[in-house]
Amino acid sequence: DPGYQGAGHGIVVPFKQPADGNMLSVDNRARNALQRALRSLGERGFALLTERWTALQHTTLSPSRIGDLVRAALVLVHFEHRRIS
Repeated sequence: DPGYQGAGHGIVVPFKQPADGNMLSVDNRARNALQRALRSLGERGFALLTERWTALQHTTLSPSRIGDLVRAALVLVHFEHRRIS
């Protein structure tokens, strides 16, 4: 994904497939698979939040307060999907 290029310190980017037609090593493929699995969980959670509560898409809270709103919405999503009672 070109959006990850030059992302900076602390951002883990997937290994690219070699241009010469060789395969990535087993370790690099495993790391990409683990990263893909974690990213899909995060993307699914974010999709649930933004689809259920469209107010989150248009919020103008400060960055220090947005976390409280997202945490509250996540609790409601967990309750709705019977993850908590």
